[in-house]
Amino acid sequence: MSGHNEKKRLGTSDETTFDPKITNTPDLPAIDYSSVGQAAPVLLTTPSGNLPQAEVVVITWAEAEWAAMQHVFCNGGSTMSYSARDESSWSGWQKYSQDMPSNPPSGWTNWGYYRLVQIQGQPVLLFKSNTHLDWPGETYLEDLIEKIIESVKPKLLLSIGTAGGAKTGDHIGTVRAVSAGTLDSGSGTWPTYSNSWSAVWKVLQQSGFKKLLFPVPTTQSDLQSLCKQLNEYYSYKPPYTLSQLNPHDLNMGSSSPAIDNTTGGSASLLTTSTFVVGTTAGTYDKYAVIEMDDAVIGNVCKGKNVPFGFIRNVSDPVQNAALPSGVQGNWGSAIYDSYGLYTSYNGALAAWAIIAGQLAGSSK
Repeated sequence: MSGHNEKKRLGTSDETTFDPKITNTPDLPAIDYSSVGQAAPVLLTTPSGNLPQAEVVVITWAEAEWAAMQHVFCNGGSTMSYSARDESSWSGWQKYSQDMPSNPPSGWTNWGYYRLVQIQGQPVLLFKSNTHLDWPGETYLEDLIEKIIESVKPKLLLSIGTAGGAKTGDHIGTVRAVSAGTLDSGSGTWPTYSNSWSAVWKVLQQSGFKKLLFPVPTTQSDLQSLCKQLNEYYSYKPPYTLSQLNPHDLNMGSSSPAIDNTTGGSASLLTTSTFVVGTTAGTYDKYAVIEMDDAVIGNVCKGKNVPFGFIRNVSDPVQNAALPSGVQGNWGSAIYDSYGLYTSYNGALAAWAIIAGQLAGSSK
């Protein structure tokens, strides 16, 4: 994960940062839910104020991730434009600012936004978090998860969204589902919070599911352009080549994005609160991905006996270990900024399919 892309990941902005551009930006497709024997999620009236009860809670984090969640769970019957990745609000969502702590950090004014939908006849609460381990901090994130569990009383809590690659073979767009998170606390201890939740893979195994996935639309010309833009913006002398920035061609999306299920076992992702990036040296390759919130969620859920899982998509693959860390972060940020909407779409689609399979079983 690139610490340099956290402003976008966390849904904030900085007009002075590098703003990369690509030309191949197709719309997200309309979703034929019936091709896998399912109905589209149904929009429910979402009450304001207190969070409503639901069978499942799905949390996401940054604006591109939120757009993908909105598309898959709320408006999949239509296409979605690439520009939607920067939307900061969506119709029908309610702001959650109940019981904010006194004297909160400056600029932090709400916990997040939520919307209620129905899948397999059961209520599912979607939540876009404005509360993170990085900012405003771990205690506030723990408080949010406790409030969600207390109010919603879910039987499952899922965190979905982008992540940095940890495994040296994962191409951009790979989706990994796990049921454990390891926290790099910064104090030398690395506790792992795991549970026995296992994803129901029935819908994802349908023959039509792969056709619903959207290959990340990377092109050689766009990657070359991003390389050129990066060198010019940061005035790198001599300039880096694309072969240096794109080890093993991992920034080129696969024709069929990989969806990997290691829930219910020992596989864990790595949660960090500071800049950490996976590299070709394989330092973190025992982890599924690297991100910045989920182990905290796992800790709270485990204490409350609530099943939990993490479905994360690789928005910026591992970096070339031979490059300076700043270059690694800046390139990862450029890739994330350019393609995070597309990688998040496949992650959100996988999350929807898992929830549909699980709720179909629970309603029998």
